Order: sequence, then C-alpha cells, then structure tokens
Amino acid sequence: MFFVRPLLALLIAQILKIIFYGWKNKRFDFRRLVGAGGMPSSHSALTVALTTRIGKEVGISEPIFAVALVFTIIVLYDAAGVRRAAGKQAAVLNSIMDEIMAHKKIKEDRLKELLGHTPFEVLVGVILGFLVGWW
Repeated sequence: MFFVRPLLALLIAQILKIIFYGWKNKRFDFRRLVGAGGMPSSHSALTVALTTRIGKEVGISEPIFAVALVFTIIVLYDAAGVRRAAGKQAAVLNSIMDEIMAHKKIKEDRLKELLGHTPFEVLVGVILGFLVGWW
C-alpha cells in the first residue's frame, strides 16, 4: 500500500501547520488544516513520501521511481516558485487595494496571499516526507 505513508505525511504536515501557526500568531486557526501554504509544505511531504516509498519498495532503477521523482520535482518547484510568486503578487495587489480604499469606497475582493512556500517550508516538507516514507 503505497498511499498510507504519503497520506500520513500529508496529515502530519497539516496538523503541524496548525501548531506552528498557533505558536507564531498566539492563536490556533483550524482552517490551516485544509489551507495552502504555511509550515511545513504538505505538498512536499506528500510527494516526497510517495517517491521515497516507491524507491524503497521497488528500487530507484525502476521507471515508476523516475516518474515519481519528476512529479515530486515539479511539485517542489511549484510550491516554492510559482505559487510563492503568485502569493507575493496578491500581497502587492491587496496593498494597492488598501490605498485605494483609504481614499475612495469601492467593492473590495481580497486575494489569497498564502499560496506558496518559502524554500525552508519546502525543505521541512521534504524532510518530513522522506522520514515518513522511509519509516
């Protein structure tokens, strides 16, 4: 069963997000259980745990391991690159909206800023995924 450990890594990462968010912000937000972004990266933990499990069970010379590894690299790049950049853009646009709102009332639709991960959050997700996948 290749799904058990990756799903366990995902669950652990999501629970850790609640804990780390609560520690940092002095309040718990259980929406972090299903939210994107934050510490650690659950996407990283999930894909690395799956890739680790496949490598351990069938070997790293098998084609399915190569597929899983490429999939994991794409997810890691997306988590720390593309989605992080989109989150930064959302923060800038929200700041512009704040300035506009201070001078004139208009309909405001806030953009979600916590989309991606810092490289450290991805690294912690990778370590978590590897440990759970290897275990």
